[in-house]
Amino acid sequence: MAFYQRFASFSEKKGGRTVGRQYQSVVIMLLLSLVMVGGIGSRLAYLQLVQGERNRELAEDNRVLLLPRRPARGTIFDRNGEILVGSRLSHSVSIWPITLPKDDGKRSQVIAKLAKILDIPASEINERLALDSYNLTKSVPIARGISSAQTTALAEYSNELPGVRVEAEAVRSYPRGDLAAHALGYTGELNDDELEELKEKQYRLGDVIGKMGLEMSLEDTLRGQWGGQQVEVDSSGQVLRVLGEKPSISGHDVTLTLDLKLQQAAEKALGNQIGAIVAIDPRNGAVRAMVSRPTFDPNIFSARITEAQWQQIQSRGYPLVNRAIRAYPPASTFKIITTTAGIESGKFTPDTVLQTYPFLTIGGIQFWDWNNAGFGPLGFRGAMAMSSDTFFYQIGRAVGEKNLEKWMRNYGLGAKTGIELGEEEDEGLVPNPDWKEKVMGEGWYLGDTINASIGQGNVLATPLQIAVMFAVVANGGYKVTPHFVSDSVANSAAEPAASVASDDKWRKSLGLAPSTVQVLQDGLREVVTNGTGRAVSDSKLPPIAGKSGTAEAPPFESHTWFGAYGPADKPEIVVVAFGEHSGGGGGSFAAPMVKQVLDEYFGVNKAGNPGTGAAAVDPLLGTQ
Repeated sequence: MAFYQRFASFSEKKGGRTVGRQYQSVVIMLLLSLVMVGGIGSRLAYLQLVQGERNRELAEDNRVLLLPRRPARGTIFDRNGEILVGSRLSHSVSIWPITLPKDDGKRSQVIAKLAKILDIPASEINERLALDSYNLTKSVPIARGISSAQTTALAEYSNELPGVRVEAEAVRSYPRGDLAAHALGYTGELNDDELEELKEKQYRLGDVIGKMGLEMSLEDTLRGQWGGQQVEVDSSGQVLRVLGEKPSISGHDVTLTLDLKLQQAAEKALGNQIGAIVAIDPRNGAVRAMVSRPTFDPNIFSARITEAQWQQIQSRGYPLVNRAIRAYPPASTFKIITTTAGIESGKFTPDTVLQTYPFLTIGGIQFWDWNNAGFGPLGFRGAMAMSSDTFFYQIGRAVGEKNLEKWMRNYGLGAKTGIELGEEEDEGLVPNPDWKEKVMGEGWYLGDTINASIGQGNVLATPLQIAVMFAVVANGGYKVTPHFVSDSVANSAAEPAASVASDDKWRKSLGLAPSTVQVLQDGLREVVTNGTGRAVSDSKLPPIAGKSGTAEAPPFESHTWFGAYGPADKPEIVVVAFGEHSGGGGGSFAAPMVKQVLDEYFGVNKAGNPGTGAAAVDPLLGTQ
């Protein structure tokens, strides 16, 4: 009681009122609680009613992952169903970004461990993850074609590598190594620029595309369509169940016009010589063989290539350059065009005979014949056989550069041939006064025409263009479009290429007079029987026609050429061999290469009937 009185007296002294004060704090707390609950409730209502659908999608993304499944590329066959390009089983590595540790330190440890196993920089893995960070629920491809040792190591350390996924996949395989490498090409992962360019076509990070050759030009046919699985995962990234699956669709198979045995013969004939060999069917332009040296093994691109490896590949004489479609001076093979221009211009008759000389002096310059002596009087046929330069100097001087240019272009020089390798193909060069003024800053001289008349000077043509030129003579005056695939590129090995009613699809008449064609055919036949091409003359072969060429290339060794077709009376095959800076002469160096290919084609030294070509039965032409 005394305590109460003292407390009351103290309160009164202070002048304060204490009645109900003990309830004020309670009221304040209640009000604050009501405000907070109301705010939380409003937020919950907003999240549920206004943003409910979006939040459900986010939650779904956190537990549902897309596991993409790469399609197998289509198989490439030769014309007889032999596999040239296929697929083999390998393994790839990818990461599910959403299942990586959230702690930066632990995340870095995972990436460092993975980088060590795969022998790639950790920075490269981080760049990959950053590049595809816009969609963390998808797996990000890190490496393809890993070794069996790496696959084993990844399995052993799987507990230390959360989010890392190893998957079996089909990897491009070239079972015959470097055979026809430049024609077939190779595949590789698309780079950042390619990814940006191809996103509209549904390409994605880690996609494999054709980078060269037919792999590149037939990409849309060979590619196929991605598939995949939608799976539900737990917080550690373990798959709980499969929600849905879309099978991947393999790319279409393709049957080429290439003939494996003829290709092998051409590869062997060229050996290690820098240069090219091309074989085509003169009736329709079907490419039977295409070889370029130096070469490369496309299989090396199926896995990751370092910058050092790339530089080492390039140091071997630029092996990725397809010399079959690179332009060089055509030398005396060009005399086919000069003969055509001379007769078709009307300035010379098929029976014209001209005196040849050791040299001709034109504009104060001596233009020598290759033998430094001349050959006496010759007609077109004899001049072709002996490859007389002074004979064709006189023809070129008379017809002029405009006529030469006209027939160069008619035969297909100065333009791409239309083959499927168009992005890599040189156009060659048809020089004329306008070109010389623009590029060299000087006028056209008569000496330029003289040089052009024998395929020297600034004239450039590819081995494939030269093969097309020979085909014009062989087939009686039609320029063919060389090609690797026929009407239908999507067919299986068991289904030959679709036949066509005629060869008109692949060829165009140049309107040559029959007498011009006859002179050309007689002249090329005489080259083999009595001229510079006797190296391809063989009683075991049917009659062969051809032409040699030797192009000066100072200060280096000369280039050599030889082109031929057979049988001369009913041609089935054209073969052109080219030696880059090989030295020697076309008839002595390149002609023996051509003969080796002809031997294979016509079955020389094999059981059977000599003279029956490998193309006796052709799906485009029927039985010959």
